[in-house]
Amino acid sequence: MYNERKNHWENVYHTKTPNEVSWTQLKPQTSLTLIEACSPALSAPIIDIGGGDSLLVDHLLELGFSDITVLDISGKALERAKERIGEKAKLVTWIESDITEFEPNRSYSIWHDRATFHFLTNEEEIIRYQNLVTKYVTDHVLIGTFSTSGPLKCSGLEISQYNSDSLMALFQPEFKLIDSFTENHTTPFATEQNFVFGSFVKNKIPHNYLT
Repeated sequence: MYNERKNHWENVYHTKTPNEVSWTQLKPQTSLTLIEACSPALSAPIIDIGGGDSLLVDHLLELGFSDITVLDISGKALERAKERIGEKAKLVTWIESDITEFEPNRSYSIWHDRATFHFLTNEEEIIRYQNLVTKYVTDHVLIGTFSTSGPLKCSGLEISQYNSDSLMALFQPEFKLIDSFTENHTTPFATEQNFVFGSFVKNKIPHNYLT
């Protein structure tokens, strides 16, 4: 599974430009708004899951955030991002890994994931993701996935669709849903994809005491 997924995404980033993939955003305003709503310190550790060559890291650097990690399965995607950012790439931690193989060596205040989580389609991978979030996130989880009104596939791959309730169920009771909404993303080729976003905050008391 890992090798197939790795090869798939390396091929995508070797053969397609940002204008030829559906997830490209010139300014990821929704993600930026969700991150800023968490009121993080500029030194707060933020990780972007499946960040690839997304422009989110550029905007976070411009805002002054100093502890940014970008994880992606595709080395080519990370290479493109580094080349685009130039000297500032040295300020970012870049991790080439499948999220299901990721073994963090630290915790993160904000875990951001737009359009990676929905590629996990079997229970084992989803549980692995849940465990990572529970163990390594200290404050906020921000997730954006295809909604139940969104596409059934992306980049030729099957995906899992979600709504607010199903997202909430995945991360409770360790995390509390504080905001959820759907939004249409217009792709570079003028089609629309419906996303559901969830913003979660970590419960600071043991779950066995929650009601």
